[in-house]
Amino acid sequence: MASPRGITRRRLLAAPALIGVAAAASPAEDYFPEPDSAGGWRRPSSLSAARRLTGLDPVALDRAFDYIQKTTKHGGLLVARHGWLVYERYFGRAHPEATPNTGSIGKSFTSIAMGILLAEQAERFPQGLDQKVFHPDYLPAEAFPLSDPRKAEIKLGQLLAMTGGIRGNNPGIVHGREVTLDPPGPDGWIAMLDRMAFGKMDGERNTITLWCEPGGGWSYATSSAHLVSVVLRHVAGMELEDFVRERLARPLGWGRWGWGYRQYNLGHTPGGGGIAPRPRDMLRFAYLLLREGRWGSRQLVPASYVRHCGRPSPYNPHTDYSLQFRVNARGRIPRVPPDAVWKAGSGGHCIYVVPSLDLAAFKMGGRDGQFDPKNTGVAEPDEPGFVYDGSRDDWQYSAPPGNPYEATLQLIVEAVLDQE
Repeated sequence: MASPRGITRRRLLAAPALIGVAAAASPAEDYFPEPDSAGGWRRPSSLSAARRLTGLDPVALDRAFDYIQKTTKHGGLLVARHGWLVYERYFGRAHPEATPNTGSIGKSFTSIAMGILLAEQAERFPQGLDQKVFHPDYLPAEAFPLSDPRKAEIKLGQLLAMTGGIRGNNPGIVHGREVTLDPPGPDGWIAMLDRMAFGKMDGERNTITLWCEPGGGWSYATSSAHLVSVVLRHVAGMELEDFVRERLARPLGWGRWGWGYRQYNLGHTPGGGGIAPRPRDMLRFAYLLLREGRWGSRQLVPASYVRHCGRPSPYNPHTDYSLQFRVNARGRIPRVPPDAVWKAGSGGHCIYVVPSLDLAAFKMGGRDGQFDPKNTGVAEPDEPGFVYDGSRDDWQYSAPPGNPYEATLQLIVEAVLDQE
C-alpha cells in the first residue's frame, strides 16, 4: 500500500525500532524502560537484530501498520517483545509526543487504579470485590436515595465487569445470548456525569432503573466504569487523575499527559474514558500489565489483580469481558493465544498484552477532535516534524468488514517468528 504524505518523515523522526545502537541485553523479566528523557526503550539496531533478539519480523508488522491506516484517520503502531521496542510508526496527526484522548482505554486505568486501592485500603473493603458499594461508605450523598432499590445489591466486581445491571449499550448479553435493552443507557461523555451515573438525570437514555438484577447480564455501560472512579474518589479522597499520576504515571516515568473531555466541564475525572498519554507511555502501561504489575523492584499493582483482569471473571459469566479488559481465554479469536488481553477505545485506540508471547503493543488511532488540546488539556508541540501536514484530510475507511481491533491483534501475532 502506498504511504500517504507525511509517513516517511515521521517514521525517521520517530526512530522506529531499527535506528541507533542496541542496548546491552538483559533478561526480559528484569528489564524496564527508562523515561524517554533518560534514554527510553531499548531498541534493536537492525532488522537482523530485531529478529534475533525479539523473534518478531518488523517487515511483517508493516502489514499490521498498513491495515491500521485503512481503519483509522490518524494513528500508529508500537510493539515491544522481550523488553525491546521493535516497531514504532505513525501517520496523520499521530507522532511520539501526541497526547490524544484514547477513549475507553481510560476504563482500564480506572480498573487498575481500583486494584491498587483495594490493596492499599483493604480494611475499607472487607469483602474485596464482593463489597456492595451503593452505600454512603463508598459513594457521596448525591447518590442517595437510590434511584432503584436493587442497586444496593451491586458488588464492586460487578461494576468493574459491567454486570451490575447499569444500563449501557445494546446488545446486552445473558449467558452468551444477545438481548435488547429497552431502553439502552447513556454512552460517551454524558454517561460520565456523576448525576447521570447515579440515576439522577432523566432523558431518553438514563441509568435510573437497572435493566436486570445485579449479576444477571452484561451490558457495555460507561456509567458503570465511572461509578468505580467515584468509589475510588470517595474512599481515596482524591480525583482519579491525581491517583493515576501518583501511583502509575510517575513511577512509570511518563512525560506530558492529560485527561480528555475537558470541554464538557464534567466536574470530576471521567472514569469511563479519556486518558491521554504519549504513545510510548501507553506502551509502558501495557508493559506493566505484561509484568503483572511490577515495575523494577516495585509491585505497583497487585499481581493477583492483574491476573484476574486477564482471565474470565467470576463476576461476568455472560461474556469474555473481565475487569474492564477483553480476554480470549475461550479462543474466540482464531490464531491468537488464549491468554491475550486487550482494551479498545473509540477512535481506533487499543492496548494489547499477550503474556505467552511476552508481547505488549499499542494501536494508536484518533479522530481530529481527540487530538484537540481543548479536549485533553495538553498543548500539541509545535516543533518541526510534529505539525500535521493535512495528508489524511480526505481519508475514508477502506478495510474489509470485521473488528479492526481484533484483526490488528491477529496481524501482530502473525509477525511472531518463534511460535511453536
